[in-house]
Formats: sequence, C-alpha cells, structure tokens
Amino acid sequence: MPRKRFKAIFLALISLIFFILTACSRKNTNTYQNIKQSNKIVWGVKADTRLFGLMSIKTGKIEGFEIDLANALTKEILGKNGKAEFVQTTTKSKIPLLKNGNIDAVLAAMTITPERKKEVLFTKPYFNAGQSLLVPENSKVKTVNDLNKKGMVVLAVKGTTAAINIAKFAPKAKVLEYDDYGQAFTALKAKQGQALTTDSGILAGLAKEGKGYKLVGGNFTSDPYGIAVNKGQKEFASKLDVALQNLRQNGTYNRLLKKWFGNIPGFSIKFTQQN
Repeated sequence: MPRKRFKAIFLALISLIFFILTACSRKNTNTYQNIKQSNKIVWGVKADTRLFGLMSIKTGKIEGFEIDLANALTKEILGKNGKAEFVQTTTKSKIPLLKNGNIDAVLAAMTITPERKKEVLFTKPYFNAGQSLLVPENSKVKTVNDLNKKGMVVLAVKGTTAAINIAKFAPKAKVLEYDDYGQAFTALKAKQGQALTTDSGILAGLAKEGKGYKLVGGNFTSDPYGIAVNKGQKEFASKLDVALQNLRQNGTYNRLLKKWFGNIPGFSIKFTQQN
C-alpha cells in the first residue's frame, strides 16, 4: 500500500475515533457538574413574548418573569456569585440548542407535552398555564360556554391548538385564524370577533399592552410550563425542582409573579401557583 494512501486512511481512522469519543463524551456529560465547575447556567429563553421574555428597546436586554426566575434559580443552585447567561430561542430552535449542548436548560414558556417528553426531561411545572379568553371589558362573555352560539366569532392564531379546542368546547362558534397574535389582537380591537383565545399567559401580555380588555372564564384547558433539560440529566432536573420549591417557600416566586402579572384584569395569579 502506498505511503500516502496509508497515511490518509490512518488520519481518517483517527478522526473517526475522535468523533466517536467526543459524541460519547457529550452524551455522558453531567450538566450539573459542568455548571458547578463553570459557576454558570446558560438558559434558553424567549425574547419576543411580553411578560415572559421580551427584548427591551431601552436597555437592550431581555426582560420578563422567566428571566427573573432564571436569575433566582441560578443563585439558588450556585450561590450568590453564580451567573446566568441567556440565549434567545424560538419554538423550533430550543430543543436542538439544548440537545447540541449550546444551552443547559430551556425556560421559555414551554408546555409539557407527551411528545416533548420523548425528547427532553421536564422539571415540575413552574407556571400552570391553560387556554383562556380575552374580551373587551364591557363584554357579556364570561366563559367559553357563552361562545357556543350561532353568530359568535372567536379569533385565534394559525398553527396553534386554540382553534381545535374551541371546536371542542364551543362547536357552534366560528373561528377566524390569523398569522400572529398582533394581527389577532388588532382584529379583536376592530370587533371582528367576540373573543381572542390562546394561552392565558400570552393573553395576559396582550391585556397588559392594550387597556380596555380582560381575561374571562379562567383556564378551560391545562397546559403547564416546565423547565426542559437534556434526557438523562436527572440530577440537574432534581436540583431545579428543589430550587423552585425553595423560591416558592421563601416568597421569591410569588413576588416575581406579582411583579409581572399583578393587576391584569381577569388574570388569576393564584392559579399559576398550583403544583
């Protein structure tokens, strides 16, 4: 065998072995031990959702309930000198970023679902969200049952389960779907429908943004948010659960809820606190 060819094959084998070892190393990495060594937790968060995580034009930083909660959890786990680093994620990017090791945990209004449980490991719920209704303050609509009449129009966003749920809970209502929440909220303001429906947390953000609207009927579905970590990282998930429980007990969690969700018409902070 020519020397050059032998050398090429040898180098290829070395590269393959290195790749396999690296992959195994990543797979077997203990996230909790890594963050203890670095004294830092890298969080995947939202930067486009009011109240949860939104980029501030004034400060140039992401601000919201989940940002404050991530900072508090970091201090609880790593101590007062622990650092929280934030990486902006989207619905499509958060799980790949987590699996690739770019982030340590996802704290981004991520609903716990059976499908997602196949890919990631969730902590216990930190926010008990669910589908609700946003209506004008003078609306006679009190619950989703009030929409189950011919002539009633409900506004929703394309690609969400909101429309499907309305068909289940108020089958007589007509559903108009829009590309995003901004368009749907504009349609509600223009009186193109009697109610806008989606996750209660998102509706709370819209109600905070536009005065004259309120949430009604509580949550008629249960869609709790959980912190997601990589599969196999039970130690880290357990530490997060303990830290979250400590924040509940020492009053920090309740203080943050009131800071971001207090005084929103029709929004119940107590419901979000249920375990």
